[in-house]
Amino acid sequence: MSLASTPAPQALLAQHLRAFADLSAADIALAAGAWTPRHLARNELFNFRNSVCRHVGFIVRGLFRVYYVDPTTAAEHDIFFVPEHTFLTSLKSLLTQEACPYYIAALEDAELLVISVEHLHHLYAQSHGWERFGRRLAEQYLVAQQAKAESLLFQSAEQRYLGLLAQFPGITNRISLGHIASYLGIKGPSLSRIRAQLGAK
Repeated sequence: MSLASTPAPQALLAQHLRAFADLSAADIALAAGAWTPRHLARNELFNFRNSVCRHVGFIVRGLFRVYYVDPTTAAEHDIFFVPEHTFLTSLKSLLTQEACPYYIAALEDAELLVISVEHLHHLYAQSHGWERFGRRLAEQYLVAQQAKAESLLFQSAEQRYLGLLAQFPGITNRISLGHIASYLGIKGPSLSRIRAQLGAK
């Protein structure tokens, strides 16, 4: 898609709200002014560890990682990658308003539209469509978490790598191999061997 034909952020958000939760034009109009622009530079945090998550973001442009830091070794462990045109939050923290144990950071300069949890609760009370949005957001995160856990239990490192490439085409051009190895739960040399073996096939 050319830049000239790229929808404006609010129009893009509306498209994805309709596709994601079947929101009507009236539902979307209820949230007029509730979604506000937010720009994050590379490595800037959307949410800090031990802080309460109070927003849902729609990623207009950019790529994020969700990670935690081992308190003993200080090593970072990547859990999820979240690409553009996806809704971003720390769901448990958002729902319980308890501290989030993870960091959420931009891997690239990013542009988002964000809505506060207070606005969302107000919308849930007004609209079954927005209630459906909240349910589908929770379902999306539950499925993603279960899929990640099952991949670590039942798939080889090579299968996990191939699954990542299928889920995020072109991701190796956007993320360091160190982040990819961390996400896959392996060391850098193991990832290099997998890539070499796949390249030889």
